[in-house]
Amino acid sequence: MTEVDSHHMTYGYLQDFLTGETLVDTDDERYRQHLARLLVEEKGFAKEEIESRLKIETLFAGRFVLSRIDFLIRLAGRPLLLLRYGPGSLVTRQRPALAAARVLDPQGVIPLTVVSNGQDAEVMDSYSGKVVAQGLGAIPARWELRQQEAALENRPLPAGQREPELRILNAFDYEACCAGDPCALPRAPEG
Repeated sequence: MTEVDSHHMTYGYLQDFLTGETLVDTDDERYRQHLARLLVEEKGFAKEEIESRLKIETLFAGRFVLSRIDFLIRLAGRPLLLLRYGPGSLVTRQRPALAAARVLDPQGVIPLTVVSNGQDAEVMDSYSGKVVAQGLGAIPARWELRQQEAALENRPLPAGQREPELRILNAFDYEACCAGDPCALPRAPEG
């Protein structure tokens, strides 16, 4: 086990379950890998239906923030479910995950949002923000998502709502180091 100048303990490297890529082995990455396996092995999604490690960049008030989207599930090319991992309390993860689901796809809102800490999960309606189911078992399986697919709409975000949602991502996903200064983000315009 090695400590690095970071917010995470690293244990070496691991192979990404979805892509085979070599990644830094951290506690958070282990939970992400657990969720990827759950989506494929228990929920029945094909690896090709899951996009991982997507990013949304925001810059407001001189603060550049890179928001991570852990998983996006597409069926027949349609984005239907966004899943964000975050350690700790799920309620603190809800609002930025909803913002991501509302702005990630320029064609329309991703209808279902899931937040998970790797041990629990909440499934939310991306339009209303309401929690519709709880627990890892409540994450829809592929067959369930196929059954719901016709009723799930990718409606465009209402006019004027994109910037407020991006601001929410910027505020919630901003990381400050222990000293209170912004973390150095590689290739950040102002990092």
